[in-house]
Amino acid sequence: MNKPLRHIALFCGVLTLALLLRATWIQFAESDKLSTHEKNRRVQIEAFSHPRGDIIVGGKPITGSKEVSGTDFKYQRVFKEGPMYAPITGYFSQAQGSTFLEGVHNGVLSGDDDRLFIRRTLDMLTGEKRRGGDVITTIDPKAQRAAYQGLVDLDARGAVVALDPRTGKVLAMASTPSYDPSSFAGISAKEGKEFTRLSKNKDKPLSNRALREIYPPGSTFKVLTAAAALEHGVVDDIDKPTGAKAPYKLPLSSTTIGNDVPGAPCDKASLKVGMQWSCNNVFLDTALKVGDDDMRETAEKFGFNEQQFIPVRSSASSYPEDLDKPQTALTGMGQGSLTSTPLQMAMVAAGLANDGKLMKPYMVEELRGPDLSAIEKGKPEELSQAVSADTAQKVQVMMEHTVDEGTANKAQIDGVTVGGKTGTAQHGSNVNDERPYAWFISYAKLDDGSSPVAVAVFVDPKDMDIPRSEIAGGRLGGPIAKSVMEAVLDD
Repeated sequence: MNKPLRHIALFCGVLTLALLLRATWIQFAESDKLSTHEKNRRVQIEAFSHPRGDIIVGGKPITGSKEVSGTDFKYQRVFKEGPMYAPITGYFSQAQGSTFLEGVHNGVLSGDDDRLFIRRTLDMLTGEKRRGGDVITTIDPKAQRAAYQGLVDLDARGAVVALDPRTGKVLAMASTPSYDPSSFAGISAKEGKEFTRLSKNKDKPLSNRALREIYPPGSTFKVLTAAAALEHGVVDDIDKPTGAKAPYKLPLSSTTIGNDVPGAPCDKASLKVGMQWSCNNVFLDTALKVGDDDMRETAEKFGFNEQQFIPVRSSASSYPEDLDKPQTALTGMGQGSLTSTPLQMAMVAAGLANDGKLMKPYMVEELRGPDLSAIEKGKPEELSQAVSADTAQKVQVMMEHTVDEGTANKAQIDGVTVGGKTGTAQHGSNVNDERPYAWFISYAKLDDGSSPVAVAVFVDPKDMDIPRSEIAGGRLGGPIAKSVMEAVLDD
């Protein structure tokens, strides 16, 4: 054999060896990864080859599986009252993947979770068809309907979150405009066009406003400002005049800020009167006296600057660092660079209603196997003692006075003690060039003083047929909060 042929033979041998090594590596080292890869067609076929477990609300499934033909995928997901529950379930689509509870607990619902290994093995031995487990939620169906219907009746973009302050259970979570996850659960061209239409819609129906969108919280944040002032000793008597002049001149600035309620006794008002009439001057001055470090510390104890996992991820609300004096003052009334999710403001209301103890919010009561055995159970978990019980109770007095005799009177419930706070948040590149957001937070108490429900309502009235002068948290959000609290109390 001449020299060129020997070189060619050697080169072919090296290529053959490399091919054998690569095949061996793929077959043994990467087999598990490739066999479960989401782009593996066999994996996708397997995922839709059997009925899926269900998401349960109030003891009844709000999801299901139906058999379809004309495709490799045998079963397709269906959703009952899809738009109302979409912020909870998310979607499970043959073409678009999965989100929210459908995604977070996909392993249980599909039957692939490692904790179901024994069940899967037994099914293989007995010839039983593979089955998925169920996700039992903490959602109260009456509260959820009240939250969703309240937003729909307004024809508004918005969100509602209701929590049980004693445990952290999520009782309701609504977001509008919404969508029906069943409308694109399959793989047809029609369903693909529907998903594209929803994705490009300027109103962002696929977005969960309760968890994933952040907004300036406006005057609802004044309850946290009050808590920070009491906790850090800046204010020791909620009935004592503060000395804050109205209108209020921001420090290091020529800007003056007035108040929204005509004729309200805001000049040098006490913290209690300031809460009652939502006096900006009182809370601007109070935040400035507390200082940005102590304001941020209190905000963080209520959950700001951290993502929440309920188990669906929530965006982090923000109380920024290194604020100057004007910026610090503005946070006192929920403006400036401060941002919050509706979940976060529900947590603030819940923590105050629970005497300062903030419970970690959670939405799953139990993960259940196909044989109805419990795989995992949710349980109350304390997130922090955000403020002392004494501080929280003083803020409760102010919030309850605000409902009884102030701007939050739309939340009054006969025979029930209710605390609340309105909010109107300015926004836009020039602060006031957009229609303001409307907010409302509240809680209701039982006879023993404990609170079974705290609510946050957010409304974006941008396209609503309503004069700017009528955009107010009490007018738009108060009735929704009241109906949600009544639904929980009725149960």
